[in-house]
Amino acid sequence: MIHPKIPLAQTVIQLCKLKNIKHIIISPGSRNAPLTLGFSNDEFFKCYSIVDERCAAFFALGIAQQTKEPAAVVCTSGSALLNYYPAVAEAFFSDIPLIVLSADRPQHLIGIGDGQTINQKDVFEKNILYSANLKLDLKNEKGLSDKDELPMFKSLENKLERILGLQQSIQSYNEEEINKAFNLARFSKGPVHINIPFDEPLYDTVEELSINPKVEELDIKTVKIDQAELKDCIDEWYVSKKKMILIGVLPIGQIEQQWLNDLANDDSVIVFTETTSNVHHKNFFPSIDKMIAPLEEEDFKNLQPDILISIGGLIVSKKIKAFLRTYQPKHHWHVGEKNANDTFFCLSKHIVAKPNDFFSEFLPKITHVAKSSYLETWTAVKQLRHKRHLEYVKQIPFSDFKAFNLILKSISNKTILQLGNSSTIRYAQLFNMNPSLKVYCNRGTSGIDGSTSTALGCAVVSERQTTFITGDLSFFYDSNALWNNYIPKNFRIIVINNEGGGIFRILPGHKNTDNFDYFFETKHHLTAKQLCEMYGFEYTTAQNELELEGALKPFYNKSKQPRLLEVFTPRTENDSILLDYFKFVK
Repeated sequence: MIHPKIPLAQTVIQLCKLKNIKHIIISPGSRNAPLTLGFSNDEFFKCYSIVDERCAAFFALGIAQQTKEPAAVVCTSGSALLNYYPAVAEAFFSDIPLIVLSADRPQHLIGIGDGQTINQKDVFEKNILYSANLKLDLKNEKGLSDKDELPMFKSLENKLERILGLQQSIQSYNEEEINKAFNLARFSKGPVHINIPFDEPLYDTVEELSINPKVEELDIKTVKIDQAELKDCIDEWYVSKKKMILIGVLPIGQIEQQWLNDLANDDSVIVFTETTSNVHHKNFFPSIDKMIAPLEEEDFKNLQPDILISIGGLIVSKKIKAFLRTYQPKHHWHVGEKNANDTFFCLSKHIVAKPNDFFSEFLPKITHVAKSSYLETWTAVKQLRHKRHLEYVKQIPFSDFKAFNLILKSISNKTILQLGNSSTIRYAQLFNMNPSLKVYCNRGTSGIDGSTSTALGCAVVSERQTTFITGDLSFFYDSNALWNNYIPKNFRIIVINNEGGGIFRILPGHKNTDNFDYFFETKHHLTAKQLCEMYGFEYTTAQNELELEGALKPFYNKSKQPRLLEVFTPRTENDSILLDYFKFVK
């Protein structure tokens, strides 16, 4: 087998192998050649070549999101590394294991004016779990004299390294740092950065390894729920007649159905679920904004919970955030293994546990439920809202709203649904979701920059069909995602093209002015047709309800190419149709 000659490159690659890190996304470059040669010549790894580093990192994020295993991205030195930053931040706030392997120049070649050189150490600062800055291997060619000493030996630090530890101490240090980074990525669920200096020559190879790195396993201690804290929770639960569970971003299957059933059958509990929660029950309350938006002050007071339990990742609904910040619960508990965000400025407990572990200990200890009309009252409101929702959809003209109604009903069972940010995720929140779907959206930072790439990474490793719904700006922004040789034939993209950033027409602002159109909405007349021709997608359009219904019928069927459906909606009417909806359902 072919291996890079450089021991440091061998060490990184072998530890990836020993840690079962299989998916390696490589962007072309020269400084990272030792890593590229090693990964691509070893059949253990599944290697992908993606030119655009920003797309490559989101592609890796999509893979890690689905496999629940770390995926690694490999780049050359310089600005290439900076292009990973949006995906690194998304992974950090979404708890996704992403490993960044950046090649770097030796220290003596940094700050002297060489190209493709920046300050790479700790470049991601606070948006990373860990940064490992590895040390350069010492050269040990025969015949190297003091006179021929490389510039790297001229610094005091390297002279001391040469005298005290030499190569073995450097090797031990590098192995320790790599092991630590890999362990944190996997068990703390987030991104890590390993910066790897390589000196030339970069392309030399050998047939035998010169190193045998040691694997260090992480000593994982099971965190038990504090029983005194649990008793406090039980005591507060008994005396509270209004409890609200709010579930944000959550991978599917995180809470056993028996505990969901217990919560659903408690008259003093209402469970609000977001589209990205992947939690369903007929007694739960999806479509939060549909419930919250039309309420008056007295309604808000009646809805105000005594206890709020938040679960999962970041919350999409601005309306629920505004409500709970104004009408704060007496107690806010967040249940989760990692950070507890004080989203509503009243956090009282962080219960460090998996949600399922908490409910499996907590709910069996609840021997009776408080008499309450909380669930009954708001179930009646939910039923009224749903009835009015159906009436509204029937009477409105073709628009974003009408398009989402048709699209979300059309998606095949057991599909993975990836959603773009901005308007897309917010429209999706207004509709009841097919419970057989797995729903994902990059809500860690809520950016539009890598949604297509993430969906593609997901599709590559998923057995289920992946359908991606996105807005036009988000799609064009990440169009390099399609510069990708790994797109499955069953991958589907639906682009809602309203010729601009439609969400800005919903937000407060001075609409229909040249300044607004140009700088906020960024009005355009682009279509995806030429991109589809270039990248080998079947392309279909729809401009009205009849065309959309006709296009959706065969859209998910087997095909020889991936498919893209572009839906054109009226730019200046969508906002009023959406805003009128909240008045109508009242």
